[in-house]
Amino acid sequence: MTASTHEKEARKKMEKALEAFQHEIQTLRTGRASVGLLDTVDVEVYGTKMKVNQLATITTPEPRLIVVTPWDKNQLRAIEKAIMASPLDLTPSNDGQVIRVPLPQLTEERRKELVKMVGKLAEEARVSVRNTRRQIVDSIKKAQKEGDIPEDDAHREVARIQELTDEYVKKIDEALQHKEEEIMEV
Repeated sequence: MTASTHEKEARKKMEKALEAFQHEIQTLRTGRASVGLLDTVDVEVYGTKMKVNQLATITTPEPRLIVVTPWDKNQLRAIEKAIMASPLDLTPSNDGQVIRVPLPQLTEERRKELVKMVGKLAEEARVSVRNTRRQIVDSIKKAQKEGDIPEDDAHREVARIQELTDEYVKKIDEALQHKEEEIMEV
């Protein structure tokens, strides 16, 4: 592996860890409607499980309301049941055309639980980034011992991987801070 190959591989893996973290926190309920909130809901239709966003258009016309408009009206009841059965603790209502999902006000206790949960998810993402750093640095050191990379180049590459690690940990921390502020907003 060349120096730029190590960096590209590290960047790719760290970016995946960041994206996974951002997707996870997007699905957490913050008291404000978000179309990503229903991304984790599986609906049993057509003999298989599908995500709600594969069966309907999801919109947020108001800050505390999600509206689900199924493309096939025959699936209204199945989508409604799946939302009720999800761990999101939401109570949808169906008028025969669309499903309305009002978001109740979060209690202070629930907000604090969500902040702790987001913190744990952030730490998992940081660990993933650090594991990537460790793997790439090990790979660089191995290549150096085998004589594929000169010692000076290896040191520079390890320093660059550390810079990348710091950059991605900072991005994770920024996303965490933004989500905590969003959760604690009244």
